[in-house]
Amino acid sequence: MNGAADSEELRRFRAAHPDIDAVQVFITDASGVARGKCVRAGELDAIYRDGRRVAGSILGLDITGEDADATGLVWEVGDADGLCRPVPGTLLPSPWIGPPTGQLMLTMHDGEGAPAASDPRHALARVVARLEAHGLRPVVACELEFYLLREARGRLEPAVGGQPGGRRFGERAPIGSYSLTRLDDLAPLFADVYAAAKAQGLPAETLMAEYAPGQFEITLHHRADAVRAVDEGVLFKRLLRGVAQKHGCIATFMAKPFAERAGSGLHVHVSLADERGDNLFAADDAAGTPLLRQAIGGLATTAAESFLVFAPNANSYRRHRSLSYAPVAPTWGINNRTVALRVPAGPPASRHVEHRIAGADANLYLAVATVLAGVERGIAQRADPGAPALGNAYAQPRPRVFPATWHEAIERAAASEFLHDALGEGFMKVFLAVKRQECERFSAEVTSLDYAWYLREA
Repeated sequence: MNGAADSEELRRFRAAHPDIDAVQVFITDASGVARGKCVRAGELDAIYRDGRRVAGSILGLDITGEDADATGLVWEVGDADGLCRPVPGTLLPSPWIGPPTGQLMLTMHDGEGAPAASDPRHALARVVARLEAHGLRPVVACELEFYLLREARGRLEPAVGGQPGGRRFGERAPIGSYSLTRLDDLAPLFADVYAAAKAQGLPAETLMAEYAPGQFEITLHHRADAVRAVDEGVLFKRLLRGVAQKHGCIATFMAKPFAERAGSGLHVHVSLADERGDNLFAADDAAGTPLLRQAIGGLATTAAESFLVFAPNANSYRRHRSLSYAPVAPTWGINNRTVALRVPAGPPASRHVEHRIAGADANLYLAVATVLAGVERGIAQRADPGAPALGNAYAQPRPRVFPATWHEAIERAAASEFLHDALGEGFMKVFLAVKRQECERFSAEVTSLDYAWYLREA
């Protein structure tokens, strides 16, 4: 998916899907939101040949779709166009949409044809290229947790029954972790998810009920092409939302949709392969090779300043609580889910690190780029992660390292030499402008809790 898309791809698509006349073209912005438009199939020839001019400010919007002027992408450049080109392998059918419809992922370039600094996909591609220049090929898998919700009695509740109108238990639903009954209840929805994934060539694998009613996880197979792995994660999130809507549900990747229930994480699985494809983390010792421990050391030492990438929204900070399966410190361990950086059990050839800090609301491109940059930093500095945590890492006393608030995370990211190097100065200008605007707008809102706590008592 990293090369140039060509007309042969378009020809094959038309031959396989002659009934598709509408195609949704989209690009992913700094907040991880897919933004785009719907074109007619006849317009694709020009898009594949010449690209498509799109307002550069599409990558300078906050999560609500409002311009963030401080990005420098709006008024000071006259809302100038950038040139978007197709991402190879992403012209695909969207079977969850009623009329036959396709979709195509785009990536932006500037007026000189260079990768646009504001496009998060390019940030990931640069980090991958830096590792590969040293003979290190990152192998990546994205593991996403999500909730399926339904509107009932004027509120959102976990989807724990079958079709709309079926049995529901709302807040009284049992946690049901690993429950096969919960999977059976939503079997038609998940059957459509797997069918759509097959139609798009996405490597969807294991499905499981997670640690809350309505919470699930579907794993994607690892890829030796890290950019492709993330492209597939982005496509799969869009697929899940579309199929869920078709079944009368909402698929949400909010980090913490319910205060009393488990949060949803993005677990990034990473190893490094050599030019022959051999795993450089592989060792009979469960702690892996020195290279693996250096990578973990880099991830641990860069985690706090990178927290805005992993927890990009106000809601993100409600997820990180003790005994919640969400990490509260940059700990590491072997076969231990109470840590931030986990080395899973398994045969030597499968040895890798599972980065568990990011919420499911994180921008996949940025999260993986930052993880890989942390790995690169650790190897370059021969970082020592220290001894692995044993038993309950939450119970081990540690000074606070992670930012406690969204505002603190923004300021620590702004001061981070590591993040500016990893994601690029141009991108960081956009990202910080967007997150500062969102933080200010969100903090200015008067909520129902304000009235409940302060209206009569303050």
